[in-house]
Amino acid sequence: MSSIPLVITGVGAVSSAGVGIVPLMEALKSGHSSLRPLPNQVLGETGHQWGPASDFRVADFMPPLKARKFDRSSQFAIVAGGLALKDAGLSVGELEPTRIGIVMGCGFGGITNSSGFLEGYFQGGTDGLIPMLFPNTVPNAAASNCSIELRLKGPNVTMVQRFCSAESALLMARRFIEEGRADAMLVGGVDEISPLILKGFHALGQLRPAAHGRGFGEGAGIMVLERADHAARRGARLRGRLGELRTVGLLPTGREAEGLSRLLTGLPEPALLTLSGTAPSRKELAELFPGVPRLDTGPLLGRSLAMGGIAMTAQLLMLANGATGIHLAASPEGPWYVVVFHGADPLP
Repeated sequence: MSSIPLVITGVGAVSSAGVGIVPLMEALKSGHSSLRPLPNQVLGETGHQWGPASDFRVADFMPPLKARKFDRSSQFAIVAGGLALKDAGLSVGELEPTRIGIVMGCGFGGITNSSGFLEGYFQGGTDGLIPMLFPNTVPNAAASNCSIELRLKGPNVTMVQRFCSAESALLMARRFIEEGRADAMLVGGVDEISPLILKGFHALGQLRPAAHGRGFGEGAGIMVLERADHAARRGARLRGRLGELRTVGLLPTGREAEGLSRLLTGLPEPALLTLSGTAPSRKELAELFPGVPRLDTGPLLGRSLAMGGIAMTAQLLMLANGATGIHLAASPEGPWYVVVFHGADPLP
């Protein structure tokens, strides 16, 4: 449990459903999948799906010359982060810049730019390198570019933790606020998907129907996590409250029961259960809370390493005022996460 009350005052999203929370909510309520067939020419075979954020037009949010400086993950993060701040009733520069930071989960960020950067070198040596690509070859480019554009000068960290990257980011963002290093934090996950990435996973056998990587998607889900007293002083309306957060690492052979007991014992009965990462395929988790409505955003929007940000955002959007929701996330080799949210005064 957090040592101080923490609330979520804003959310923002970019997904294969569209830009913003309205198309996301429509997809969640209708159950309509935004996945579409992967063009045959990408892998040279049929039968695969993906969830690109096709409705995202970066020119709607920034001049084209500025947009060229950013990789696709950074563009997602900047837009979703800006939408989250707006939803929280915060304008850029309103808070003391050093008192608001960002922790972002990211998995595939930087791969596309790394490929372009190295391709120039392999084809033309040092003269073929494109300097503009280099700053965006690393996963932390999205959080860094977002902080620059939104003028966030507080803590800035990127977590790469497989399918639990966004949940790991939430844990760290919570600690920054608890330690008094920030009053508010942007936190969530961002990932991009491209034919290059899918070709790589196909070569590794990770696009089989039963594999975790099927139906890859892209986008960003970002929340504004804030001290409850700080939010109250500025009269903020709440998207939700952050409750208990639990995590275990590996479940060593022969001690799985002990790890699951630490993770799951004593959880409140939820009104909504969201599943992320490989949690939907884990029998130990799938059997929890029979009869409770479940929300798995993977079949609707696509999966990716940091799509837990969109899954947690989805829970906050669908959680009724005063209701308790539980978010479960897992990676094949760990970690496992449980996040408890409480619905509070959702905006119309």
